[in-house]
Amino acid sequence: MNTWLPNPWNIESKDDVLPFFQDLLDREINSAAEYQSLLADASDLESALSEDMAWRYIRMTCDTQNAEIEKRYLDFVQNIQPHLAAYEDRLNRKIAESSWAESLTDSAHQIYLRGIKGAIEIYREENVEIQSQLATLAQEYSSIQGAMSVELDGETLTLQQAGNWLMRTDREQRQKAWEAMSKRRLEDSDKLNAIFDKMVALRHEMAQNAGFANYRDYMFKALGRYDYSPSDCFDFHQSVEEHVVPLHRALMQKRQSLMGLDSLKPWDTAVDPEGKQPLKPFSGGDELLTKSLEILGRLSPYFRACLETMERENLLDLDSRIGKAPGGYNYPLARTNMPFIFMNASGNLRDVETLLHEAGHAIHSFKMAPLALNGFKNTPSEVAELASMSMELISMGEWNAFFSSADELNRAQLEQIEGVIGTLPWIATVDCFQHWIYENPGHSVAERSEAWLRIQKRFGTGLVDYTGYDEALTHAWHKQLHIFEVPFYYIEYGFAQLGAIGVWKNHCEDAAKAIQEYQSFLELGYTRSISEIYHSAGVSFDFSSQNIRRLMEFTQAQWDLRQSK
Repeated sequence: MNTWLPNPWNIESKDDVLPFFQDLLDREINSAAEYQSLLADASDLESALSEDMAWRYIRMTCDTQNAEIEKRYLDFVQNIQPHLAAYEDRLNRKIAESSWAESLTDSAHQIYLRGIKGAIEIYREENVEIQSQLATLAQEYSSIQGAMSVELDGETLTLQQAGNWLMRTDREQRQKAWEAMSKRRLEDSDKLNAIFDKMVALRHEMAQNAGFANYRDYMFKALGRYDYSPSDCFDFHQSVEEHVVPLHRALMQKRQSLMGLDSLKPWDTAVDPEGKQPLKPFSGGDELLTKSLEILGRLSPYFRACLETMERENLLDLDSRIGKAPGGYNYPLARTNMPFIFMNASGNLRDVETLLHEAGHAIHSFKMAPLALNGFKNTPSEVAELASMSMELISMGEWNAFFSSADELNRAQLEQIEGVIGTLPWIATVDCFQHWIYENPGHSVAERSEAWLRIQKRFGTGLVDYTGYDEALTHAWHKQLHIFEVPFYYIEYGFAQLGAIGVWKNHCEDAAKAIQEYQSFLELGYTRSISEIYHSAGVSFDFSSQNIRRLMEFTQAQWDLRQSK
């Protein structure tokens, strides 16, 4: 708990914040103890500002149509945050350049100081306004997405809710829903292309201002990617193409055969291939939470307790509704050391996966709470996503909380495994596309579309027929919010998915040991290198062809085991 800041602290303008930065900047540091006190108070200030921003973002995404909520969010990113950037840079320099910094030789502080030095390296005053403009554009994207809905059989549905129609056994109904959703997305395609054109230009300008050749290289530094390089991403792409795409293609071929179709259409990829009714694991967010709590409790009473605490504190918004932003997230509240889970549940299996995924993030937040500095809790995404994606897989054995029959449980597990196999090529597609975008910042919309189609073909199965729906395929990337809102944050899902398969493999062999290792890595936060953290989880940070082949062989064996039942 903060000891030198107001609590509660009502931040209305920059003038409520700047005196606290000035206090830190004016302090004389004459001892190791005074230096440690500076770090602690700087951490407190960072945590308080982070939580204030978190609540503005959370409230905005929960209700994108509330003008006052949107105004408060934009006020922070436009009128408060820009004025703090120069002070944050001066404070970073004071911390990094202090002679007392040399006394902090432990791994945790070395990683913390490395991050601060990286922030100093890329900071440019002229980029502050650009970052504000980008945040405003991201909010515009979110509002456009949140306002999308379709009419199906006289009912107004969010696109998340309409997506449930794609699991219906009636092919005409699936086609009707898919076409309605596609048409609705295309209504805003010109707006979204225009927004993204502005984003690319601004991001390239930022990179050049900071002395980087392109925004990709800038973001590798900004994201603290010290453990791998762009060439490692390209190796990942190649390995996925070699070892995952063929497996994904085989699954799709089997789907086509079971459905008795000459060709698969985009509305044929989510339905049960044997014509069974879609799984209905729950009805409403309350039931989703109740059954998820049961699953988490079986894995560890601690896991359940974390989510129960969040429920008591009203830190969950699970159901889909009009005006709510799409997607799902776990947002850490840095000052109170509890997170918030946001998602758009509509009653399908994907929602079960999403809540358990976000629960993994949430439990990670609780486990890191005792760490001394907020910087120790700012885990790189490769680590954060290992927590969430592992939870999806190690919880599968307990999904009978949602399914009363062995057949339904088996179906659910098969769908989850197929999702893992299908996700890796999509991750490679999105990441490869982003590399192309920022290596070619002067591209036109037509050139970008051509690149997207080429890259998608590289990692696709070639079995889904989009004849007559070329525009939908061309603009399919618009629904991937990461490309707009958090550029280059996506390959982490791929690296973490590989690690999560390893955790799952360990769990199949020795569940108790795997859970222990899982909790051990959660407690580390970002106090070790990524490789060391993965090692603590019982897996390796390895995206080589050999490792991916080994993990895919295990994954296929698990799929075969369930398919034979």
